[in-house]
Amino acid sequence: MGLHTSVCCVLLVTLLTVSFTNGEDPYRFYNWNVTYGDIYPLGVKQQGILINGQFPGPQIDCVTNDNLIISVFNSLDEPFLLSWNGVQQRRNSWQDGVFGTNCPIPPGQNFTYVLQVKDQIGSYFYFPSLAFHKAAGGYGSIKISSRPRIPVPFPPPAGDFPILAGDWFKQNHTDLKAILDGGNNLPFPDGLLINGRGSNGNTYTVDQGNTYRFRISNVGIATSINFRIQGHKMLLVEVEGIHTLQNTYSSLDIHLGQSCSVLVTADQPPQDYYIVVSTRFTSQVLSATSILHYSNSAGSVSGPPPGGPTTEVDWSLEQARSFRRNLTASGPRPNPQGSYHYGLINTTRTIRLTNSAPIINGKQRHAVNSVSFLQPDTPLKVADYFKISGVFSIGSISDSPTGGGAYLQTSVMHADFRAFVELVFENPEETLQSWHIDGYSFFVVGMDGGEWTPASRLRYNLQDTVSRYTVQVYPNSWTAIYVPLDNVGMWNVRSENWARQYLGQQFYLRVYSPANSWRDEYPIPKNALLCGRASGRRTRPL
Repeated sequence: MGLHTSVCCVLLVTLLTVSFTNGEDPYRFYNWNVTYGDIYPLGVKQQGILINGQFPGPQIDCVTNDNLIISVFNSLDEPFLLSWNGVQQRRNSWQDGVFGTNCPIPPGQNFTYVLQVKDQIGSYFYFPSLAFHKAAGGYGSIKISSRPRIPVPFPPPAGDFPILAGDWFKQNHTDLKAILDGGNNLPFPDGLLINGRGSNGNTYTVDQGNTYRFRISNVGIATSINFRIQGHKMLLVEVEGIHTLQNTYSSLDIHLGQSCSVLVTADQPPQDYYIVVSTRFTSQVLSATSILHYSNSAGSVSGPPPGGPTTEVDWSLEQARSFRRNLTASGPRPNPQGSYHYGLINTTRTIRLTNSAPIINGKQRHAVNSVSFLQPDTPLKVADYFKISGVFSIGSISDSPTGGGAYLQTSVMHADFRAFVELVFENPEETLQSWHIDGYSFFVVGMDGGEWTPASRLRYNLQDTVSRYTVQVYPNSWTAIYVPLDNVGMWNVRSENWARQYLGQQFYLRVYSPANSWRDEYPIPKNALLCGRASGRRTRPL
């Protein structure tokens, strides 16, 4: 497909979507070509996934309520999808980019995503969601700035640096996928990357006396990380789209799939300093460094990189509890973040989810409430729209742990639009879990060791907790969240440990409104790809 054809497709899709997007909000257009390419992040030649020849991919730099028109051409030899970690896709799970909602882009074809970053600010990232592609790259940062007239609770920084950090394997993604398909666990990662490079592969130049914003995301697939800068304190200002109380930290734990922003002032003697990431809760500690370079530096880095926490769980738990919402700051809208009094709303339902690592049919699997997710032959959202029977059944996963043997099932849980749900993640395993819910930002009201009981509610933070889209559950511990189900659609609830996700630790939450109204949910896009049992059908008349 030529550039002219691609542009025409983009313009056509734009015209078709004007009817359900706010015409006053700006449009931003992107044309991306997804290819394989040779990369050497740990000094070994690998097959990486590049976007427009880049690894990591291009940054999306946008403003609250912008419409993003992203034409993705798949030049790989296998189907491909991109998903948008933390972008809520308001009323529009059709654009979520996971197999439960979208047919993959076939090799040699393109698909145009039409997103709106409705009522969101903050730091996010995109990534490839199919076939263990995430282990090959294909990810990039998303920065959503506040609209000009909305006050931000800190002065504009002198610079803004995205930090996409995470673990990395020297084996190609196809080899890692084959290990999992064979019923085995992945080996330990080979190293850590910062923005696609190993140690000392990046330099960030700052002017002495100025303050800079670092947007840090854990884009890895296996391990939590700790982030720190030699000789410098970090002021936490944002967690996944929420302005926080501005507490100071010397290092920060960032778990799989999570993002946050810190302000760092270049207030030290002019020289170079280490930026360090290292693994958490691992017997072997991996680390990678970059350089913070003062523009008037009088010398290179000195001494060893600063050490950080390694296996300490209590330290991490206490730090997580210290993240609090700035109640007086404006969010995406001018009203204060504290004006939504989540703690005064009665929950309508309690859902308890327990993860496990069963052996099923002689192979390693992972499960939620004893159900290990089985990938369907047709995206769930597509099957739901066309009323195709036999793809999934609602209620195929229970609200609470069953205690029974694990089994394979395409698990979909029903939920009512506008319900206010208490959801408890229970982790009886020795490994930390990281859970993500597409389409939502939820209130993290409590986390602690041991078993959750109704009495645990007495310790909930019902005043000023942060809301976020990915939350950790420590080993042999629980985490409780409140979720206002105000976004109709089919939403993926998954482990951010990508091997566990791939082997079944996920399900879909079908948030349903009987009104069948565009007010509650956008219709199927006219350009939606159809596959599986929906092949040959029509979306909507042009």
